[in-house]
Amino acid sequence: MTEHADVLDAPPAVRVLADVERFWRLTRESDPSPNRYVALLGMKALGTDALLKKVQDGFSFNVFVHLTKNIFLPPHELAYVVQIPPRTLDRRRERGRLEPAESDRILRVSRVFAAAIELFEGDVIAARRWLLQKQKALGEKKPLDLLGTELGAREVEALIGRLEHGVFS
Repeated sequence: MTEHADVLDAPPAVRVLADVERFWRLTRESDPSPNRYVALLGMKALGTDALLKKVQDGFSFNVFVHLTKNIFLPPHELAYVVQIPPRTLDRRRERGRLEPAESDRILRVSRVFAAAIELFEGDVIAARRWLLQKQKALGEKKPLDLLGTELGAREVEALIGRLEHGVFS
């Protein structure tokens, strides 16, 4: 994965995006929505049933675009993580819609990215850096590279949980 030094070295005011700000605001509410991570996809917080319906219908391609901007990854790198081949990505862009399985994988990445942002108390750059660094507790794998499968995502989320609670990992 590319390190994108230009974005990472920019002043904080330049790096903060509206979706990330909205996510962080939702996180700090007294009773935060369990699906608040959809803010990172440019969506409003939804109940689980409504979110499930959107996944089954396939997300708009704009959801993919929002996540690439919020996680500071070029489209081809995020497509690799969520297992969308380049030509398929072009077809989805033209059609304007993702398939349900692709939507589910995009949702998974946003969920784990949100957990990393929470781990780093709103610091999106620190969260992104952590996702791109090899982690000893993950067998020297980068967390982002594990998000293509639900099992990998659960391992990353479990590590985030241990780190949040100060468990040596």
